[in-house]
Amino acid sequence: MNKLSVSKIDFRGKRVLVRVDFNVPLDDNLKITDDRRIIESLPTIKKIINDGGRVILCSHLGRPKGKPVASMSLEPVAIRLSELLGRNVLLAPDCIGNVVSGMVKSLGNGDVLLLENLRFHAEEEKNNPKFAEQLASLAEIYVNDAFGSAHRAHASTEGVTKFFKINAAGFLMEKELKYLGGALTKPERPFIAILGGAKISGKIDVIENLMDKVDAILIGGGMMFTFLKAMGKNIGDSLLEEDKIEMAKGILEKANSKGLRLILPVDCVIASEVSNDAESAVVSVDNIPTGKKGLDIGPRTITLFGSELEKAKTVVWNGPMGVFEIDKFAGGTYSIARFLANITGKGAVTIVGGGDSAAAVAQCGLEDRLTHISTGGGASLEFLEGKVLPGVAALTDA
Repeated sequence: MNKLSVSKIDFRGKRVLVRVDFNVPLDDNLKITDDRRIIESLPTIKKIINDGGRVILCSHLGRPKGKPVASMSLEPVAIRLSELLGRNVLLAPDCIGNVVSGMVKSLGNGDVLLLENLRFHAEEEKNNPKFAEQLASLAEIYVNDAFGSAHRAHASTEGVTKFFKINAAGFLMEKELKYLGGALTKPERPFIAILGGAKISGKIDVIENLMDKVDAILIGGGMMFTFLKAMGKNIGDSLLEEDKIEMAKGILEKANSKGLRLILPVDCVIASEVSNDAESAVVSVDNIPTGKKGLDIGPRTITLFGSELEKAKTVVWNGPMGVFEIDKFAGGTYSIARFLANITGKGAVTIVGGGDSAAAVAQCGLEDRLTHISTGGGASLEFLEGKVLPGVAALTDA
């Protein structure tokens, strides 16, 4: 994963195509509700500006399905980026074509141009070579700082690299590879993985890949009930992937034969429905009544997981412990976030793999107290599965 870094390049007078991940959430008034992805891209953009390079940014936003959709324009991003940089960021009306080429030609050193949504063209997701070549023709150097899109072989992440001599990793891309890659290859031990989320099916490859790398795996979220069912326990009306029971059995047996500590919850919070108004109770996982759903890990499990994490030197967390969107069932997820903030303060390396876990950390206001929060949900998951990310593989080796 040792890729050429932007820190090693002098961009003076060069036109630089930078793939960023500006796929930010917008409210009904098209106002950005979370600008973290824009902020994370600033170090790379500022490096090119300070060198006297000409910045041409490209990104997708939403799923416009290959045609222009006004509500998915990158205009709100251009406005916010202008504010953050303290300089005018121009927005091109498209990402390819004569008008865009003209705008690029008129850029001066230190100028910034944001191309319109890449996914307004179906060719982007199809990794169409002609479209990739048109994008590449705008610049002399390519930089990928969009880890969140690196698991997709699209025109702007993989196709364009064939038309550049220099394909560098931006600072955010470097940071993602450093922490996620470091955890998988050279972790300080004990190394613990915390896995949650609704379904075991989305995490099987992660579990398989981490089994040989970690000292313990803590399991929570909806996926825990398929494991509990595989152990012969009554799970009431909790979430169950019937077709994955045998697979869960196999994982438990494999962990046992490897001497790996795969730790499941001992109690959970139950209710008859997913609602803040629902009456809830805490029960042992040996005794979930029919008609009730397990919706969060219980207090004994929180204590159990906490005592495991207290000893950890490296932790990777992917997936919430319960239905954290509902306050009543957020206790387990928030407790994990607080445990991680606590051990980070004592020198542990804590990595959150994007998505819902990152949202939970943000809701607790603990982003600054963990080592690294990945900007790529799907990409970080595939990385943890041990898959090669096309957008990373295509970059120039250091």
